[in-house]
Amino acid sequence: MASAQAMGQGEQDHFVLKSGHTIPAVGLGTWRAGSDSAHSVKIAITEAGYRHVDTAAQYGIEKEVGKGLKAAMEAGINRKDLFVTSKLWCTDLVPDKVRPALQNTLKDLQLDYLDLYLIHWPFRLKDGAHMPPEAGEVLEFDMEGVWREMESLVKDGLVKDIGVCNYTVTKLNRLMRSANVPPAVCQMEMHPGWKNDKIFEACKKHGIHVTAYSPLGSSEKNLAHDPAVEKVANKLNKTPGQVLIKWALQRGTSVIPKSSKDERIKENIQVFGWEIPDEDFKVLCSIKDEKRVLTGEELFVNKTHGPYKRASELWDHED
Repeated sequence: MASAQAMGQGEQDHFVLKSGHTIPAVGLGTWRAGSDSAHSVKIAITEAGYRHVDTAAQYGIEKEVGKGLKAAMEAGINRKDLFVTSKLWCTDLVPDKVRPALQNTLKDLQLDYLDLYLIHWPFRLKDGAHMPPEAGEVLEFDMEGVWREMESLVKDGLVKDIGVCNYTVTKLNRLMRSANVPPAVCQMEMHPGWKNDKIFEACKKHGIHVTAYSPLGSSEKNLAHDPAVEKVANKLNKTPGQVLIKWALQRGTSVIPKSSKDERIKENIQVFGWEIPDEDFKVLCSIKDEKRVLTGEELFVNKTHGPYKRASELWDHED
Protein backbone atom coordinates (compact mmCIF):
# COMPACT_ATOMS: atom_id res chain seq x y z
CA MET A 1 0.00 0.00 0.00
CA ALA A 2 3.01 2.31 0.23
CA SER A 3 2.49 3.81 -3.21
CA ALA A 4 -1.18 4.47 -2.50
CA GLN A 5 -0.21 6.43 0.58
CA ALA A 6 2.63 8.31 -1.09
CA MET A 7 2.25 12.05 -0.92
CA GLY A 8 4.19 14.68 -2.74
CA GLN A 9 5.54 12.45 -5.52
CA GLY A 10 5.12 14.64 -8.56
CA GLU A 11 5.50 11.71 -10.93
CA GLN A 12 3.03 9.36 -9.28
CA ASP A 13 0.43 8.88 -11.97
CA HIS A 14 -1.47 5.99 -10.38
CA PHE A 15 -2.54 4.52 -7.05
CA VAL A 16 -2.60 0.87 -6.00
CA LEU A 17 -5.93 -0.56 -4.82
CA LYS A 18 -6.36 -3.24 -2.15
CA SER A 19 -6.82 -5.84 -4.88
CA GLY A 20 -3.39 -5.02 -6.33
CA HIS A 21 -4.93 -3.42 -9.43
CA THR A 22 -3.87 0.13 -10.23
CA ILE A 23 -6.11 3.14 -10.82
CA PRO A 24 -4.74 6.01 -12.93
CA ALA A 25 -4.49 9.15 -10.80
CA VAL A 26 -6.39 11.44 -13.19
CA GLY A 27 -9.53 10.33 -15.01
CA LEU A 28 -11.99 11.97 -17.36
CA GLY A 29 -15.31 12.65 -15.63
CA THR A 30 -18.34 12.47 -17.94
CA TRP A 31 -21.24 13.73 -15.78
CA ARG A 32 -23.28 16.23 -17.83
CA ALA A 33 -20.85 15.72 -20.71
CA GLY A 34 -23.72 15.50 -23.20
CA SER A 35 -23.58 14.52 -26.86
CA ASP A 36 -19.88 15.38 -27.22
CA SER A 37 -18.93 12.48 -24.97
CA ALA A 38 -17.66 10.20 -27.75
CA HIS A 39 -15.38 12.94 -29.06
CA SER A 40 -14.19 13.96 -25.57
CA VAL A 41 -13.37 10.36 -24.59
CA LYS A 42 -11.44 9.72 -27.81
CA ILE A 43 -9.47 13.00 -27.53
CA ALA A 44 -8.74 12.40 -23.83
CA ILE A 45 -7.30 8.95 -24.51
CA THR A 46 -5.58 9.37 -27.89
CA GLU A 47 -4.32 12.96 -27.62
CA ALA A 48 -4.18 13.92 -23.94
CA GLY A 49 -2.92 10.62 -22.52
CA TYR A 50 -5.79 9.75 -20.16
CA ARG A 51 -6.19 6.07 -19.33
CA HIS A 52 -9.07 6.42 -16.84
CA VAL A 53 -12.66 7.22 -17.84
CA ASP A 54 -15.47 7.59 -15.30
CA THR A 55 -19.11 7.30 -16.34
CA ALA A 56 -22.49 6.03 -15.07
CA ALA A 57 -25.72 4.57 -16.42
CA GLN A 58 -27.62 7.52 -14.93
CA TYR A 59 -25.71 10.02 -17.06
CA GLY A 60 -27.53 8.70 -20.12
CA ILE A 61 -24.38 8.83 -22.28
CA GLU A 62 -22.84 5.36 -21.97
CA LYS A 63 -23.45 4.58 -25.66
CA GLU A 64 -21.55 7.76 -26.57
CA VAL A 65 -18.75 6.95 -24.12
CA GLY A 66 -18.63 3.45 -25.65
CA LYS A 67 -18.14 4.94 -29.12
CA GLY A 68 -15.26 7.04 -27.80
CA LEU A 69 -13.63 4.02 -26.12
CA LYS A 70 -14.02 1.96 -29.29
CA ALA A 71 -12.49 4.74 -31.41
CA ALA A 72 -9.53 4.98 -29.01
CA MET A 73 -8.97 1.22 -29.14
CA GLU A 74 -9.23 1.25 -32.93
CA ALA A 75 -6.51 3.92 -32.85
CA GLY A 76 -4.21 1.43 -31.13
CA ILE A 77 -4.85 1.75 -27.37
CA ASN A 78 -5.08 -1.63 -25.61
CA ARG A 79 -8.16 -2.35 -23.49
CA LYS A 80 -5.92 -3.63 -20.69
CA ASP A 81 -4.26 -0.20 -20.49
CA LEU A 82 -7.59 1.54 -19.89
CA PHE A 83 -9.42 1.89 -16.57
CA VAL A 84 -13.19 2.27 -17.02
CA THR A 85 -15.55 2.98 -14.11
CA SER A 86 -19.34 2.91 -14.18
CA LYS A 87 -22.05 3.02 -11.54
CA LEU A 88 -25.18 1.14 -10.52
CA TRP A 89 -28.16 3.49 -10.39
CA CYS A 90 -30.64 3.76 -7.50
CA THR A 91 -33.56 2.11 -9.35
CA ASP A 92 -31.37 -1.01 -9.73
CA LEU A 93 -30.42 -1.32 -6.05
CA VAL A 94 -32.15 -4.68 -5.73
CA PRO A 95 -30.14 -7.93 -5.77
CA ASP A 96 -31.79 -9.37 -8.88
CA LYS A 97 -31.31 -6.16 -10.90
CA VAL A 98 -27.56 -5.77 -10.29
CA ARG A 99 -26.29 -8.13 -12.99
CA PRO A 100 -28.77 -7.05 -15.71
CA ALA A 101 -27.85 -3.41 -14.99
CA LEU A 102 -24.15 -4.19 -15.41
CA GLN A 103 -24.83 -6.15 -18.60
CA ASN A 104 -26.67 -3.13 -20.07
CA THR A 105 -23.72 -0.91 -19.16
CA LEU A 106 -21.22 -3.32 -20.74
CA LYS A 107 -23.32 -3.50 -23.91
CA ASP A 108 -23.56 0.30 -24.15
CA LEU A 109 -19.85 0.75 -23.48
CA GLN A 110 -18.99 -2.09 -25.92
CA LEU A 111 -16.82 -3.75 -23.29
CA ASP A 112 -16.45 -7.28 -21.88
CA TYR A 113 -15.64 -6.12 -18.35
CA LEU A 114 -15.38 -3.01 -16.16
CA ASP A 115 -12.37 -2.08 -14.08
CA LEU A 116 -14.57 -0.59 -11.35
CA TYR A 117 -18.31 -0.74 -10.63
CA LEU A 118 -19.70 1.55 -7.93
CA ILE A 119 -22.98 1.91 -6.06
CA HIS A 120 -23.90 5.41 -7.28
CA TRP A 121 -25.87 6.52 -4.19
CA PRO A 122 -26.88 4.38 -1.18
CA PHE A 123 -30.63 5.01 -1.64
CA ARG A 124 -33.07 2.88 -3.59
CA LEU A 125 -35.58 4.64 -5.84
CA LYS A 126 -38.74 3.28 -7.40
CA ASP A 127 -38.59 2.92 -11.20
CA GLY A 128 -39.54 6.23 -12.79
CA ALA A 129 -39.07 8.21 -9.54
CA HIS A 130 -39.47 11.97 -9.83
CA MET A 131 -36.89 14.60 -8.90
CA PRO A 132 -37.46 15.38 -6.08
CA PRO A 133 -39.17 12.09 -5.18
CA GLU A 134 -42.90 11.89 -4.54
CA ALA A 135 -44.45 9.93 -1.66
CA GLY A 136 -43.41 6.27 -1.68
CA GLU A 137 -40.67 6.65 -4.30
CA VAL A 138 -37.72 6.16 -1.93
CA LEU A 139 -37.68 2.47 -1.02
CA GLU A 140 -35.80 0.29 1.44
CA PHE A 141 -32.27 -0.52 0.30
CA ASP A 142 -30.94 -4.04 0.98
CA MET A 143 -27.30 -2.95 1.08
CA GLU A 144 -25.96 -6.37 2.09
CA GLY A 145 -27.93 -8.25 -0.60
CA VAL A 146 -26.88 -5.83 -3.34
CA TRP A 147 -23.25 -6.00 -2.25
CA ARG A 148 -23.29 -9.81 -2.40
CA GLU A 149 -24.38 -9.50 -6.05
CA MET A 150 -21.61 -6.95 -6.69
CA GLU A 151 -19.13 -9.45 -5.21
CA SER A 152 -20.41 -12.15 -7.58
CA LEU A 153 -19.61 -9.86 -10.55
CA VAL A 154 -15.98 -9.81 -9.39
CA LYS A 155 -15.96 -13.59 -8.96
CA ASP A 156 -17.29 -14.04 -12.50
CA GLY A 157 -14.71 -11.67 -14.03
CA LEU A 158 -17.25 -9.11 -15.24
CA VAL A 159 -15.82 -6.45 -12.93
CA LYS A 160 -12.28 -6.19 -11.56
CA ASP A 161 -13.10 -4.07 -8.51
CA ILE A 162 -16.21 -2.81 -6.74
CA GLY A 163 -16.85 0.21 -4.58
CA VAL A 164 -19.23 2.92 -3.43
CA CYS A 165 -20.06 6.59 -4.00
CA ASN A 166 -21.63 9.18 -1.74
CA TYR A 167 -21.36 7.06 1.41
CA THR A 168 -21.19 8.27 4.99
CA VAL A 169 -18.93 6.82 7.68
CA THR A 170 -22.03 5.18 9.22
CA LYS A 171 -22.97 3.47 5.95
CA LEU A 172 -19.39 2.48 5.19
CA ASN A 173 -19.03 0.85 8.61
CA ARG A 174 -22.28 -1.05 8.05
CA LEU A 175 -21.03 -2.32 4.69
CA MET A 176 -17.64 -3.34 6.10
CA ARG A 177 -19.34 -5.53 8.70
CA SER A 178 -20.85 -7.82 6.07
CA ALA A 179 -18.60 -7.48 3.00
CA ASN A 180 -16.49 -10.47 1.94
CA VAL A 181 -14.87 -8.29 -0.72
CA PRO A 182 -14.40 -4.84 0.85
CA PRO A 183 -14.92 -1.79 -1.36
CA ALA A 184 -11.75 -0.98 -3.28
CA VAL A 185 -12.76 2.63 -3.93
CA CYS A 186 -15.03 5.22 -2.37
CA GLN A 187 -15.86 8.09 -4.74
CA MET A 188 -16.86 11.34 -3.05
CA GLU A 189 -17.21 15.06 -3.68
CA MET A 190 -13.92 16.59 -2.52
CA HIS A 191 -12.25 19.94 -3.14
CA PRO A 192 -10.80 22.68 -0.91
CA GLY A 193 -14.34 24.02 -0.45
CA TRP A 194 -15.51 20.61 0.82
CA LYS A 195 -12.64 18.49 2.10
CA ASN A 196 -14.99 15.80 3.39
CA ASP A 197 -12.42 14.82 6.03
CA LYS A 198 -14.58 12.37 8.01
CA ILE A 199 -15.14 9.92 5.16
CA PHE A 200 -11.59 10.49 3.88
CA GLU A 201 -10.12 9.45 7.24
CA ALA A 202 -12.51 6.47 7.55
CA CYS A 203 -11.45 5.23 4.11
CA LYS A 204 -7.78 5.58 5.01
CA LYS A 205 -8.39 3.53 8.15
CA HIS A 206 -9.97 0.72 6.08
CA GLY A 207 -7.39 0.89 3.26
CA ILE A 208 -10.03 2.07 0.79
CA HIS A 209 -8.81 4.32 -2.01
CA VAL A 210 -10.70 7.60 -2.52
CA THR A 211 -11.55 9.22 -5.86
CA ALA A 212 -12.50 12.90 -5.70
CA TYR A 213 -15.28 14.18 -7.95
CA SER A 214 -16.20 17.83 -8.66
CA PRO A 215 -12.58 18.85 -7.91
CA LEU A 216 -13.24 22.42 -9.10
CA GLY A 217 -16.47 22.82 -7.11
CA SER A 218 -19.44 23.74 -9.31
CA SER A 219 -20.90 26.52 -11.43
CA GLU A 220 -22.55 27.90 -8.26
CA LYS A 221 -19.29 27.74 -6.33
CA ASN A 222 -16.46 27.63 -8.85
CA LEU A 223 -13.24 27.36 -6.88
CA ALA A 224 -11.20 28.32 -9.95
CA HIS A 225 -12.28 31.89 -9.14
CA ASP A 226 -11.37 31.67 -5.46
CA PRO A 227 -8.71 34.33 -4.68
CA ALA A 228 -6.54 31.85 -2.74
CA VAL A 229 -6.59 29.38 -5.65
CA GLU A 230 -5.85 32.13 -8.20
CA LYS A 231 -2.94 33.36 -6.10
CA VAL A 232 -1.33 29.90 -5.91
CA ALA A 233 -1.94 29.37 -9.64
CA ASN A 234 -0.24 32.66 -10.53
CA LYS A 235 2.71 31.87 -8.29
CA LEU A 236 3.20 28.43 -9.88
CA ASN A 237 2.38 29.60 -13.40
CA LYS A 238 -0.43 27.02 -13.63
CA THR A 239 -4.17 27.32 -14.25
CA PRO A 240 -6.50 27.36 -11.22
CA GLY A 241 -7.95 24.07 -12.51
CA GLN A 242 -4.53 22.42 -12.55
CA VAL A 243 -3.87 23.62 -9.00
CA LEU A 244 -7.17 22.16 -7.76
CA ILE A 245 -6.53 18.82 -9.49
CA LYS A 246 -2.99 18.72 -8.11
CA TRP A 247 -4.33 19.50 -4.63
CA ALA A 248 -6.47 16.35 -4.84
CA LEU A 249 -3.50 14.24 -5.97
CA GLN A 250 -1.18 15.53 -3.25
CA ARG A 251 -3.84 14.76 -0.72
CA GLY A 252 -3.68 11.12 -1.81
CA THR A 253 -6.84 10.80 -3.92
CA SER A 254 -7.35 10.08 -7.58
CA VAL A 255 -9.46 12.73 -9.29
CA ILE A 256 -11.93 12.90 -12.20
CA PRO A 257 -12.20 16.42 -13.61
CA LYS A 258 -14.89 16.85 -16.27
CA SER A 259 -14.67 19.03 -19.34
CA SER A 260 -16.05 18.87 -22.85
CA LYS A 261 -13.51 21.39 -24.19
CA ASP A 262 -10.52 19.72 -25.90
CA GLU A 263 -8.06 22.33 -24.62
CA ARG A 264 -9.28 22.01 -21.02
CA ILE A 265 -9.23 18.20 -21.19
CA LYS A 266 -5.56 18.38 -22.20
CA GLU A 267 -4.75 21.03 -19.60
CA ASN A 268 -6.35 19.06 -16.75
CA ILE A 269 -3.87 16.19 -17.00
CA GLN A 270 -0.76 18.43 -17.06
CA VAL A 271 -0.38 17.91 -13.32
CA PHE A 272 2.74 15.74 -13.12
CA GLY A 273 6.35 16.77 -12.64
CA TRP A 274 5.61 19.71 -10.36
CA GLU A 275 4.39 20.26 -6.80
CA ILE A 276 2.25 22.63 -4.80
CA PRO A 277 4.69 23.74 -2.06
CA ASP A 278 3.65 22.90 1.51
CA GLU A 279 2.83 26.46 2.50
CA ASP A 280 0.53 26.89 -0.52
CA PHE A 281 -1.04 23.48 0.02
CA LYS A 282 -1.90 24.57 3.58
CA VAL A 283 -3.44 27.80 2.30
CA LEU A 284 -5.70 25.79 -0.04
CA CYS A 285 -6.63 23.46 2.84
CA SER A 286 -7.72 26.42 4.95
CA ILE A 287 -10.29 27.85 2.51
CA LYS A 288 -13.32 28.65 4.69
CA ASP A 289 -17.06 28.35 4.02
CA GLU A 290 -16.99 24.62 3.48
CA LYS A 291 -20.12 23.06 2.09
CA ARG A 292 -21.22 20.35 -0.28
CA VAL A 293 -22.06 21.23 -3.84
CA LEU A 294 -23.99 18.00 -4.43
CA THR A 295 -26.30 17.46 -1.46
CA GLY A 296 -28.56 14.80 -3.01
CA GLU A 297 -31.60 16.80 -1.92
CA GLU A 298 -33.34 16.95 -5.29
CA LEU A 299 -32.87 13.20 -5.77
CA PHE A 300 -33.93 11.83 -2.40
CA VAL A 301 -35.60 14.42 -0.13
CA ASN A 302 -39.38 14.66 0.20
CA LYS A 303 -39.91 17.33 2.85
CA THR A 304 -43.45 16.17 3.66
CA HIS A 305 -43.48 12.40 3.24
CA GLY A 306 -39.84 11.42 3.81
CA PRO A 307 -38.30 9.01 4.58
CA TYR A 308 -35.65 11.74 4.20
CA LYS A 309 -37.04 15.18 5.00
CA ARG A 310 -33.80 17.15 4.79
CA ALA A 311 -30.41 16.73 3.14
CA SER A 312 -28.55 16.32 6.46
CA GLU A 313 -30.43 13.03 6.99
CA LEU A 314 -28.97 11.65 3.75
CA TRP A 315 -25.52 12.22 5.23
CA ASP A 316 -26.42 10.72 8.65
CA HIS A 317 -25.92 14.16 10.25
CA GLU A 318 -22.16 13.69 9.88
CA ASP A 319 -21.45 17.05 8.23
